[in-house]
Amino acid sequence: MATTIHDVARAAGVSPATVSRVFNGGRVTAERAERVRTAATELGFAPNRVARSLRTQRASVIGLLIPDIENPFFTAMARGVEDAAQQTNLSVVLCNTDEDVAKERRYLEIALAEQMAGVIVAAASRSRTDLSALESRKMPVVAVDRRPRGSTVDVVLVDNAHGAEEATWHLFERGYRRLACLTGPEGASTSEERLAGYRTAVRDFVRENPTETRAAEALREEHIRYADFRVEGGHRAMRELLALPEPPDAVFAANNLMAVGALQALAEAGLAAPGFGVLSFGEIPWAPLVRPSLSTVRLPSYDLGFTAATLLQERISGGERPLQTVVLRTELHARESTAGPGA
Repeated sequence: MATTIHDVARAAGVSPATVSRVFNGGRVTAERAERVRTAATELGFAPNRVARSLRTQRASVIGLLIPDIENPFFTAMARGVEDAAQQTNLSVVLCNTDEDVAKERRYLEIALAEQMAGVIVAAASRSRTDLSALESRKMPVVAVDRRPRGSTVDVVLVDNAHGAEEATWHLFERGYRRLACLTGPEGASTSEERLAGYRTAVRDFVRENPTETRAAEALREEHIRYADFRVEGGHRAMRELLALPEPPDAVFAANNLMAVGALQALAEAGLAAPGFGVLSFGEIPWAPLVRPSLSTVRLPSYDLGFTAATLLQERISGGERPLQTVVLRTELHARESTAGPGA
């Protein structure tokens, strides 16, 4: 594994910023400079000339931190960021955090050390993502898709609760009654908001239809499964639901990759939509093409990225304005996978 600026900083007992100044002509005491150069030599560290050239053009580079580059949602969002950035001659450095707070923290430290113009971050954790170092250094930051708790930055979000509520009502209206929900990791704001929308719809349906006692099963904890927003997590959670004494007859998957995993588990069990309803929160490129075609809640992923980059550019340009929270709406695409249990 290549030696990084952070390895040298730890070995020399200094900050990454000090290491950066040593190799880029900044002001550092002779004693600290000697410690850094000695540590660099012992570790075989060679300064990255490309990174150094970027540091001399601070206003031209921004960081984009996303949890999962393999997820089409974040891929489309990254495209929106890049398209908006290109309009103002900004370049984008993409960082994949893998929903790992420690990895995310390391990338944020790099953004500071490399003196990036700003950062767009889809937080790995609502409660544990820490943007305070960037905020204290006055680095422009925009949070996208997820709102980190305690941070005072511009935010661009999806109306997750409304989208999930609409999707759940759609399943009830198509005749499904024993609903289940696959939601994401506990602590992620998107997981909490989508689960909240699901629960709201179930409670409202049961209240308005008191004779539909089977629908109330959707509120039992055994019908709500937490997974990791990935295919494997959705597959495992769906198998657990199918193993219940009275399994559900439809599932609301709170992201697109978990929906894929759920479809795999259903196929292995000899079940298929629309007899077993499947609805994905998040579009999948092939959703209209498979048979039966997959019902989805379309997220404005490209618009999320484009809007976030636009807000960041305004901050970089020094415009004084109050903090903004922009909320974009979802759109339900009803297809064959939720045609109803008797279809």
